[in-house]
Amino acid sequence: MKSVAATEAKNRLGAILDEAQREPIVIRRQDRDIAVVMSMADYERLQSGNVRAFLELRNEVAAQADAAGLTEDRLAKLLADGA
Repeated sequence: MKSVAATEAKNRLGAILDEAQREPIVIRRQDRDIAVVMSMADYERLQSGNVRAFLELRNEVAAQADAAGLTEDRLAKLLADGA
């Protein structure tokens, strides 16, 4: 992944935006990575992956709860008892 200094990114914003269509660009300030500029397609793909990972985790937890006999009624009772 290419990286550029924050000052360079500021001075070459249009070119940086064009380059980000091909690959993400890391913006650095004082020898630290502070931001990433990426294409909207890459961002949407990343965001979609996070949602997919969350849904997979949710399904796994639900399957484990079901296998352990945790029903909605039992969960409601447990939550009410803890309140």
